Amino acid sequence: MKAIVNVTEKAIEQIKTIYAAENARPDQGLRLAVVGGGCSGLQYKIEFSDRKDKDNVIDLRGVNVLVDPKSSIYLKDVVLDFKDGLNGKGFVFENPNATNTCGCGESFSV
Repeated sequence: MKAIVNVTEKAIEQIKTIYAAENARPDQGLRLAVVGGGCSGLQYKIEFSDRKDKDNVIDLRGVNVLVDPKSSIYLKDVVLDFKDGLNGKGFVFENPNATNTCGCGESFSV
C-alpha cells in the first residue's frame, strides 16, 4: 500500500534527531496535519502527538508519522523534505495538489 505522505531520507534523519532531543515518548508519533489559516486558506501543522484511533500511520523505521483522515485528503502524494541551505532551514512540504501557495510556503489552497 502506498503511503499518503512521502518522507525523504534527510527529513527522516531530522525527525529522529528532534524526536530524541525533545524526549518524545515511544508511543508518540510525528503528526502532520492541515488546518485552516495562513494567507492562502490552509496551512500545515507538524508536532509530536499521541496516536488517535482513526489515524493513518506511516512507519519511518523507529518513528511513526500520524495523519488524521481529514488531513489525508490534502496531504495525498505530498513529499516532506528537510532543507538546510543558505535560504533557510526547516521542513518543506512539496504538495502537487496545491493550486496556490503563499510566498513563505507555509500555507496553500486546493
